[in-house]
Amino acid sequence: MSFSNLKIGVLAVQGAFIEHEYALQSLGANVFEIRQLKDLNCDFDGLILPGGESTVQSKLLRDLKMFDLLQEKIQKGLPVFGTCAGLILLAQNLSNDAATHFATLPVTVRRNAYGRQLGSFHTVSEVKNIGLVPMTFIRAPIIESVGDGVEILASVKNEGNEMCCDNQIVAVQYQNQLAVSFHPELDNDRQIHRHFLEMCC
Repeated sequence: MSFSNLKIGVLAVQGAFIEHEYALQSLGANVFEIRQLKDLNCDFDGLILPGGESTVQSKLLRDLKMFDLLQEKIQKGLPVFGTCAGLILLAQNLSNDAATHFATLPVTVRRNAYGRQLGSFHTVSEVKNIGLVPMTFIRAPIIESVGDGVEILASVKNEGNEMCCDNQIVAVQYQNQLAVSFHPELDNDRQIHRHFLEMCC
């Protein structure tokens, strides 16, 4: 399948957005950076919310007057892919934070679920309808529960961390929204990005 007709916006106010751009371009998609309100004046087929600092990203989106428009686009069906901090931005509930952001994805998420001291870990796990996918976790959130209509795509074992139970949910899909706890843009495997682009077609 060719993705050359797709135009994907990557939120580029903070975080690991460059790596997402490389991943999308390697699959043939057209990519542009969303840095300010005028960048949203064009039509585009999908949105990437990258990893980084969700609180900082949310504040910058509001300061730059982009928050409400992006939230509206997601609510109206624009395909969106959130990784790590992007998952937190989409979640309707945060179990260890009173704040929420776009709140368009009916899940409950725990921030920094693997603890700050465990900086990162890497594993390989099955993703539904995709196959085995390498997963890099960096101060990752986990999905504690999902609402009606949310499809669980992947879970991982706790890797010996007492803060987390076995089989924690790390990837979900809900209508036009795809969200993961890990950073697929940091690995060479492009299966998750390909799946997202297929959602945008």
